[in-house]
Amino acid sequence: MRKDDLYITVPSFFRCPISLDVMKSPVSLCTGVTYDRSSIQRWLDSGNNTCPATMQVLQTKELVPNHTLQRLIQIWSDSVRTQTESNRVNSVSHEQVRELIKQFVNDFRVHTDLEVNSERLSKLLAFSDDSSENLRFIASIADKCDFLAILTSFIVHNPRNLKVMEKMVPLWKMLLERGGCVSKIGKLNDVYPAIISALKHGSSKLKTEMAKAVEYITSTDPEAKSALSENSELYSVLLSFSSINNSDWNPELMEVSISCLISLAMLRRNRVKLVKSGAVETLGKALSSTEIGIGLTDKALRLLELISTCKEGRIELCNDGNCIQAIVKKVLKVSNEATEHAVTILWSLCCLFRDHKAQESVAKSNGMTKILLLLQSNCSPAVRQMAADLLKVFRVNLKAVGCLSTSYDTKTTHIMPF
Repeated sequence: MRKDDLYITVPSFFRCPISLDVMKSPVSLCTGVTYDRSSIQRWLDSGNNTCPATMQVLQTKELVPNHTLQRLIQIWSDSVRTQTESNRVNSVSHEQVRELIKQFVNDFRVHTDLEVNSERLSKLLAFSDDSSENLRFIASIADKCDFLAILTSFIVHNPRNLKVMEKMVPLWKMLLERGGCVSKIGKLNDVYPAIISALKHGSSKLKTEMAKAVEYITSTDPEAKSALSENSELYSVLLSFSSINNSDWNPELMEVSISCLISLAMLRRNRVKLVKSGAVETLGKALSSTEIGIGLTDKALRLLELISTCKEGRIELCNDGNCIQAIVKKVLKVSNEATEHAVTILWSLCCLFRDHKAQESVAKSNGMTKILLLLQSNCSPAVRQMAADLLKVFRVNLKAVGCLSTSYDTKTTHIMPF
């Protein structure tokens, strides 16, 4: 076979046990074994009276058509034929891809509308969408021309063409990552409407790919992060993917969206925008759910930790008892990283901010028990110190804590001098 030919795996039960070829007219012997009619007929015509596969003597030489297997083979054959034809129609060599990109760039300088360049664009997108290797190949030659800038212009001028966007954005994202220079895409303010449109109206795949692109932009280019962070709509859109009550909730999309928000929240002024967008309530409900895994929990707590460093964030957290209870429950339950983020939040609210509502919520959530257990665990020195500080804040309630000693006996004895 040539390098670009399609390799086909034939299911074993579609093959004739005699010829090993795909059966054209499957028939069964009285032994229950199925053969291709022409092959078994030659066997029987040669004077044999046994089943070739089992070597059992045949009580009858009657051949019974296996219509069920015939239909399965036909369905499989049609599928293979369609795949092969599609492969031949869409197959493009590397040299052809180079030429397509060259022609595409030259044509774009004359005609910037999508219709004129749609045929070449379709071929390039089909090639890039076929495999990650093809995507990387296009990225490897894109630096030699203005391909990234041109794709960006297409995204800017065609934000509502979601089908094209779905194939284009993964390529655009990889070119961004490959080029390592966000400045090549031009003004982010021009791209912003297309980003929001994809995040709002795209398929789950398009939303995820666009969120990954935003994460890359905000995590690698301070100037781009600053420009994007001015658009308050971005926060609410990304936060909406963390609402697990949505029927189309996607854990991968939620994780990459929270990563974007963490990147944006590294700028202190953006934390207030997150609070105003309802981050505390949304993340609190997500943490209360049993559907999010370790990775999502770690990131959600990390984002809440950043939010707790601003006054507005602390006020919102203190007023949301359910969120604090959800944070307390994650201590010693998920991972060391999650415990550290959770304890840092509780320390900020109860020790640094000295908020009575937060202290009450921690107490109601059996937080003291968690703190006592944490002091006996193999936690980091920083977490141990924060836990000790939290215990000091609650020492007015030591009588209540003393009641725990009956449950933990000697395990809490060394803590009681507090």
